[in-house]
This record gives sequence, C-alpha cells and structure tokens, in this order.
Amino acid sequence: MLQKLTNHIKNNLPFLKDKKLLIAISGGVDSVVLTHLLSTLNFDISLAHCNFNLREKESDLDEQFVTNLGNKLQLKTYITHFNTEQFAKKNKQSTQIAARELRYNWFQKLVKQNSFDCILTAHHADDNLETFLINLTRGTGLEGLTGIPVINGNIVRPLLKFSREEIIAFARENNIDWREDKSNASTKYIRNKIRHNVVPILKEINPSLLETFSETTNHLKESQRIIDDTIQEVSSEILEKEQNFVKINIEKLEKLSNPKAYLYQLLKAYNFTEWNDVSNLLSAQSGKQVFSKTHVLLKDRNFLLLSKIDFSTALEMTYQIQKNTSEITKPVHLKFENVIEKSTENKQTIYVDKQQLVFPLKLRKWQNGDFFYPSGMKGKKKLSKYFKDEKFSLLEKQNTWLLCNNNDAIIWVVNYRQDNNFLVKESSKEVLKISFTL
Repeated sequence: MLQKLTNHIKNNLPFLKDKKLLIAISGGVDSVVLTHLLSTLNFDISLAHCNFNLREKESDLDEQFVTNLGNKLQLKTYITHFNTEQFAKKNKQSTQIAARELRYNWFQKLVKQNSFDCILTAHHADDNLETFLINLTRGTGLEGLTGIPVINGNIVRPLLKFSREEIIAFARENNIDWREDKSNASTKYIRNKIRHNVVPILKEINPSLLETFSETTNHLKESQRIIDDTIQEVSSEILEKEQNFVKINIEKLEKLSNPKAYLYQLLKAYNFTEWNDVSNLLSAQSGKQVFSKTHVLLKDRNFLLLSKIDFSTALEMTYQIQKNTSEITKPVHLKFENVIEKSTENKQTIYVDKQQLVFPLKLRKWQNGDFFYPSGMKGKKKLSKYFKDEKFSLLEKQNTWLLCNNNDAIIWVVNYRQDNNFLVKESSKEVLKISFTL
C-alpha cells in the first residue's frame, strides 16, 4: 500500500510534496493509517483532532490516543473541544451536520493561523460509494452522483483510491493500533445502514463493485463537464449581468429544450432548495420572489432577477454625511469636492448649490410617498412614478439610494437624476461636486 500511495501521489497529487499538510485525524483506522503512511514517506504533516464530546469517556480516550500518536511520531498535534449538541440545537441542525461544520471551520482557522497548504482527510473508496448511495436515496442532481472530489479547494483526499479492506489490512500487517468508534456498528444513522445492510449485498452481487463504481463515477464526471460546457455557452445568450444583479431572459430560456433543467443548472450554486417554487416563477406574476439563504430570485416582467441578499442593508438603514466629508465608501462610493464652477455633468456626477444643503445629509432607500422635482422637468413627481416611467426593475428600485437633505428632501436619486431645487444657479456662491464611483 505504501508503494501504491507513493505512485498515486506522484502521478495525481504531486503538489503535496514539500507542502505543509494538516491531517484531520479522528483516531479511527483510516486517518491513523494515513498518518503512518505520510510520516513514513517523510511528508511535512501535523495532526488536528476534534473532541465533539458526544461519547462521554470514549471521546476523551480518542483524544488521548491521538495525543499519544502525535508524541510517538513527533508530530505537532492540535486539539479542540466542541459542545456539539448545544451548537446543533442552537442552529437547528442534526448532530452530524453540526459536527461537520464545526470541524471544517476549525481546520480552516488552523490553516490561516499556521500557514498550512492543504487539509488532508482520510476518505476512501467505500466512503465514496456510501456517499453516492446516500445522495441517490435522497434525490440529487448529476453532481451529487459524481462522488467525493479528490481535491476540493485546499482539502485533499489521498486515500480515495483505496478500499476500507486495504486500509485495515495494512494496519494489521504493520501492527498499527487505532480506536474503534462503537457508534459505527449502530444502524441508527443512514450511512451505517447503507454500510452494513446494503453495500455487502451489492459486493456479493459484484465482487469488483468498487472498481466498476469508480468507472461509473468517471463517466458521470465526464457527463457533468459536458453539461458545464453547455451551460456556459447558454449563459452567454440568456444572462445579462448588471451592477448588483443578474437578469435571466425568460423568453430565451423557454425556447430551450428543457427550461427547468437549464434553470436548475444556472442557479444550483446559489443555495436554492425549493426548486418547484423556483421553476414556478417562470409563469408567476411580477413581484413574486423565492429566497435562498444567500440570494433572492425575483420575477420582473420578462426576466428573473438574481441578487445577493445584502444583510447590511436588509433593514431600512440611514447613513449620515457630515459637512466636511470628502468621501464615503459605504453603502455606496461617493466623493464630495468644493469647486469654483460646474463642468461636465452626467448621471454619475452632479453639482449642487451648497447653500441649499442642511447637514448632516442623509443617504437612504426610497419609501412610499417619496417625491422630488426631477431636473429637466417641470413640477414634482412621485418617486414610484419616476421609477415606472424609467422602467426600473424591482431590484433596481430596491438597490437605488437617495441622497437627501437633513429634512429628507431628495437631492439626488444616486446615479440617475438630480432634484431641480438643488441645481447650481448664477447666484450660487458655493458649488459642491458629488460623484458616484463604482
């Protein structure tokens, strides 16, 4: 197995050589064998162990085992403790999901603090098969059937080509001790049910199951690449990127062979889960929205508008701008300059009569009832009517900022239209130039 791993790293993971590596170690046979193998091969490795406090004394014995192994092999060992059940309850997660989130967040923290190049986990071929079967039973897209990736960002899995049987055989042949998690024998969890009840039957039917499964996942990955190439080509036709959002052209989307399938592929990276609601937007009335944890998808006439949820401005926040301010960068980038006279005006730059201003100025979102006196027009106009006449999308309305006087009178619909009342006149003694910058 040592030679097989050497060849695998040389042919497929050569970048691991001479890198600073952090091994995620539980004390189980998989991570212990990975540690012994890479220690024997003189890789620069350290160990990271999480005590999740889920198995009382057993968790503490696992921790002590890992500490002793690190001392024996003269490896730097990092240990942390989590109150996993409390974290899971607080975040309304299963214990397994909570433990996964806690450990990977901690691993990444160690990477930043200690300049590790990669995190190594000991997932193997049987883990890969089990994950495939779990995803298959839950329902998943093609990407959920392509297996655990060997490389995912800075996380690398060198043992994915090896079976559980090979790993245990190596440990026994070399008199390597490990900790056995008794919960692995329980069929309480779906992975264990599949491991103990389903996989043995499949291996009985096909003794070469892991090899044929590897071939299958390779075919699926190739199919996924074809899909990715197609989606990239389609995206250039039906997607339009604006400043703060992406527009999906519904008419063009519906001309494709399977609009719902294309929509899923286009949006799968944005954390949506209610896919029926997403596809129903195609025929919904304007204004209908679907939310994910990070994004909102909005139906607006002939388009679906995708934007990131801006939690910093989710509430109706008002920003104040003091008299001598020369520049702000939040929530938008504005520059303020005292000038002698006007020069070229455009949507990104306005000139105002400074004597008409009452500081501090306000920067806020629009509200029902807002009105202003648009430059170049006579009389006042409701902002809602202005938005409608200028064909603002719903997202454009939501993302537009208003620069207001201290009494809430609108000075500028930022990056769109100035108010007549603040224009520079011949009698103006002080001129303030205000510029919007992307």
